Amino acid sequence: QVHLVESGGGLAQAGGSLRLSCAASGRFPSRYTMGWFRQAPGKEREFVAGISWNGGSTYYADFVKGRFSISRDNAKNTVYLQMNSLKPEDTAVYYCGADGALAVLTNPKLYEFWGQGTQVTVSS
Repeated sequence: QVHLVESGGGLAQAGGSLRLSCAASGRFPSRYTMGWFRQAPGKEREFVAGISWNGGSTYYADFVKGRFSISRDNAKNTVYLQMNSLKPEDTAVYYCGADGALAVLTNPKLYEFWGQGTQVTVSS
């Protein structure tokens, strides 16, 4: 079992930056592939970025490439999402998920554990 807690959301202006954190606890959290997803009102949860258990592989959705960066610090059992050049369409609740697969997965249905989410609102 892995417990995830997101933080760092809030209000930002278009063009601004935020850094989200996802703190993991429980059984061997550093061994899990981690992903960031987001869900806007009335929309399905969508993949944003993912990172393998050792940080060796990262993967991004096309709409965040060049703007967002995912990283992890296994000594702190924490995964980060640095979000730059924010746009109003980035407004959503952001969730982190954990999965035991070796590869980064983009399908949220395949993730085993989820945090409660953190709201990100970008004003124009």
